[in-house]
Amino acid sequence: MNLINKKILVTGADGFIGSHLVEELLRTGCDVKAFCCYNSFNSWGWLDGFSESRHSNLEIFLGDIRDLNGVRTAMKDCEVVFHLAALIAIPYSYHSPDSYVDTNVKGTLNILQAARDANVEKVIVTSTSEVYGTARYTPIDEDHPKQGQSPYSATKIGADYMAESFYRSFDLPVVIARPFNTYGPRQSARAVIPTIITQLLSGKDKIELGLLSPTRDLVYVKDTVDGFLKLAESDGVLGEAVNIATGSEISIGNLAKLIMTLTNSKAEIKSDELRLRPQKSEVNRLLGSNAKLLNLTGWIPAYDLNAGLKKTIEWFKTRENLETYKAGIYNV
Repeated sequence: MNLINKKILVTGADGFIGSHLVEELLRTGCDVKAFCCYNSFNSWGWLDGFSESRHSNLEIFLGDIRDLNGVRTAMKDCEVVFHLAALIAIPYSYHSPDSYVDTNVKGTLNILQAARDANVEKVIVTSTSEVYGTARYTPIDEDHPKQGQSPYSATKIGADYMAESFYRSFDLPVVIARPFNTYGPRQSARAVIPTIITQLLSGKDKIELGLLSPTRDLVYVKDTVDGFLKLAESDGVLGEAVNIATGSEISIGNLAKLIMTLTNSKAEIKSDELRLRPQKSEVNRLLGSNAKLLNLTGWIPAYDLNAGLKKTIEWFKTRENLETYKAGIYNV
């Protein structure tokens, strides 16, 4: 499938990965309808920072992914859908699981139902490596067992199976993109890399983190977006999940030390009890296999960890960017 000149709906377009995806789709000549979360401030999230030159092929739709009527309205005349809208913070899911079911499961169901009614050509549903839980074997491929180790991951597992069911039941042309730990400019402070960088750049001599031993497979956001686009363009897979991973891992403790080296910081690392997950909920190891994506599309990451972190740090060093983050508090 060639995406150029297609009318494309992106849900969660106002967020971290969504805004980068919108940016790349516009760059390649697509007409984009950006589904942003309705709010009384009329905020478009990260899309507010886009220059006017990028708005010529961009339509903003403010709505709520939990509202089927709004989703159907947003999807009118769209040919391809990238569904990224979700609640993603794991700590928040511990005390507000109902909202995660409504947004992540029901919201995905709304997308699938509307796409089926609209005869959409392709739907890319966003999953997460958290559905695998702690690795039982590595590298983690798409056949790895699913483990709901948090309410967040449980709802994403449910959303993935809902997408698979619509392919099997109704032949809906859906692909489940499963990125591992994406990072880069604009990422929420609820993720570990912005947590480390903002504390360091704010001059803290002690940075507070959760458990330091878990490992993560970190994917720079432009590589994640490239994986999304390649899956949308590929005719080789439908009704299946595909990992977007680097095949490398680093512990949170070593990640913090690397970022300190890149920022010339000598801060002390402190493990804060408030930031610890419940013991059985912690995902201790994530190391993904990208063999399926490579075989299907030829995708390989363009950025290694050092290169991606340097670009991320440079973005955060800009004062107006850093000032949008609250480095002094724990962002749940």
